[in-house]
Amino acid sequence: MSRSIRLFVSAPLATGAEIAATQAQAHYLGAVMRCAVGETVCLFNGSDGEWAARLATLRRGEASLVVDRMLHPQLAEPDVWLVFALLKRDATDLVTQKATELGVAALWPVLTARTNAQRVNLTRLRAIAIEAAEQSERLTVPAVHAPRPLAALMQAWPAGRHLCVAAERIAAPPIGATRGPAALLVGPEGGFTPAELDALNAHPLVTMMSLGPRILRAETAAIAGLARLQGASCG
Repeated sequence: MSRSIRLFVSAPLATGAEIAATQAQAHYLGAVMRCAVGETVCLFNGSDGEWAARLATLRRGEASLVVDRMLHPQLAEPDVWLVFALLKRDATDLVTQKATELGVAALWPVLTARTNAQRVNLTRLRAIAIEAAEQSERLTVPAVHAPRPLAALMQAWPAGRHLCVAAERIAAPPIGATRGPAALLVGPEGGFTPAELDALNAHPLVTMMSLGPRILRAETAAIAGLARLQGASCG
């Protein structure tokens, strides 16, 4: 394969299946990547592994691919969520991209007392997650959820999923390995309020953990925390 072009599709993948590209994918293949009919493109859908497909037709706004052979089987991935206080658009975009590259299974934006944003374009965030998954060669795309109040999320927190809270200015152990499903919670730029910290500390599945002595920007804390949590769990 002379170059690696990967696309996320929603259709089932199997030898001989014909896949219709979206209009955006057709534009990418034709106008951006200058593909020719017959060229090989890698496809994945989050459940059937990664497959090589042949570009069968390509014209303005339309393209179709015929699936040829499996390249990589679908394997289990780490079940780690990122819960983060919603940030301004550029920072939220960055967190979505980097968290996808780091392999999170789900992104949960939350609203806290000091959250400095209230709205998010979910279609945009999901597109960013798909592009990051395509480029990072992972075989799944994380679920991207609509923002909800932190208290509401914690009230419905699933049993058995450990939550590591990235605490600042609090004596806490460094982020380390966890067993089973896990999540990282990163607060807003202004930090959690005392009431929010009290509520989190009272939850049986929450552990306060430190990212070190420095006060990090929220987006930096999300990236660094995920890298440490997954590195410790895989070590």
